[in-house]
Amino acid sequence: MIEHPRADELVEAVSRWIDGVRPGLPPRDAFLARVAVNVLGVVRRELTQGPAAEAAAIGRLSALLGHEGDLKALNAELCERLQSGEMDVATPGLLAALKANITEQIAIDQPNYNPEPDR
Repeated sequence: MIEHPRADELVEAVSRWIDGVRPGLPPRDAFLARVAVNVLGVVRRELTQGPAAEAAAIGRLSALLGHEGDLKALNAELCERLQSGEMDVATPGLLAALKANITEQIAIDQPNYNPEPDR
């Protein structure tokens, strides 16, 4: 049976190739190559971490809102409830759910960012 590389493996291979040729590029192209490598890193993390992060976010929002749905619909409803004043910072579980959701998204988008730096 032929096994094809997974999408995250392909992204990683292209990223490594770009990093390999980057030192020989003119400065502007080297900078753009570094940007491309960073973008590919986000794509790779989205492929590997995104499904679990989305499932966890759906679980948190479903518990908070009292019903299931897809992430886009749950987020839209949460925004509506916040805008109407039906939910606010005093709503039990709201801040914890939002913090967990954004922490997981930051881990995908900016993995070197520390949301709680040493004091």
